[in-house]
Amino acid sequence: MEHLRIPGPTPCPSEALQAMARQMINHRGGEFGQILNKVTANLKQLFQTKGDVFLLTSSGTGGLEAAIVNTLSPGDKVLSVSIGVFGERFATIAQEFGAEVIPLSFEWGQAADVDAVRQALKAEPKIKAVLVTHNETSTGVTNDLASISSIVKEFDKLLLVDAISSLGSINLPVDDWHCDVTVTGSQKGWMAPPGLAMVSVSQEAWQAHAKAKMPRFYWDFAQAKSYLEKGQTPWTPAISTVFALSVSLEMMLKEGLPNIIARHARVGKAARAGVKSLGLPLFADENYASNTVTAAASSNGLDTKKMLKILREEYQIVLGGGQQRLDGKIFRIGHLGWVTEGDIETVISALNIVLPQAGFRS
Repeated sequence: MEHLRIPGPTPCPSEALQAMARQMINHRGGEFGQILNKVTANLKQLFQTKGDVFLLTSSGTGGLEAAIVNTLSPGDKVLSVSIGVFGERFATIAQEFGAEVIPLSFEWGQAADVDAVRQALKAEPKIKAVLVTHNETSTGVTNDLASISSIVKEFDKLLLVDAISSLGSINLPVDDWHCDVTVTGSQKGWMAPPGLAMVSVSQEAWQAHAKAKMPRFYWDFAQAKSYLEKGQTPWTPAISTVFALSVSLEMMLKEGLPNIIARHARVGKAARAGVKSLGLPLFADENYASNTVTAAASSNGLDTKKMLKILREEYQIVLGGGQQRLDGKIFRIGHLGWVTEGDIETVISALNIVLPQAGFRS
């Protein structure tokens, strides 16, 4: 069986996969309503929020678009705090819908400088919202969201968070950190297949929603709220993925959120230690290195594309390559969701054999 170790989609436990084999049910019926209500209640626990949480049938990117169009109007100034590919994507979505994006970009591999966020907000008082990626999978960096949030709220701005690869794996108390719209995806730490974005919406976000003028139809949070009150989604949901998510959430709650966070911290530490033991440098600043994905920099003659090919074809281990300008310069080990230290040991052991075959000189 293929050993999938990319930052998403992630492997799913057999219980979740078996749940997807169920026959279809009426998405406007009482049985689906009970499942949806239970899933929503369980998500609220894991989001650590008392606010609204909605299921959207989409990838995480659809959730990011929903965050933008439900809270902003064309011409609104937004501060984009970007540390990689997905931070840039969030900004691009805002720009496409007519927001005036003020970029605050940092060197890839580094976390956002909190003081620079403060200075940017001080320099432009008309900024309405701040876009930030909590965990940047393209570089293996986790931003200090608690500190960023504190500054954003000091200036009384909306905080829109891409938590696609962090929520459910890395601590993110949505209410305590005053996140206004927080987005995640089923295929990341939630141990379910792709197909669902999950979003939380604060009271401040609802106030912004009432004034927002960007076009929205499929993503309208007001529709999602109205239908959820009837135990439904506005549009046909990914029913099979909801079945899987229902099971995986029960598994997560049984393990307990503190234990899940601790497990990811242990696995992340093991991945970083393993990479360094091979003689490879980490790409990310280790002070902000992610517990859900580890990025290793190519060095000493390593051909990362050749290495990934050998791993895939001879060992059935699938790792991630670099994206955009990091293509061929790094590789990434995903370790979120259904993962243990043993999974990392398997990857490191294989790398130890394959690296010299791919030109690496230790």
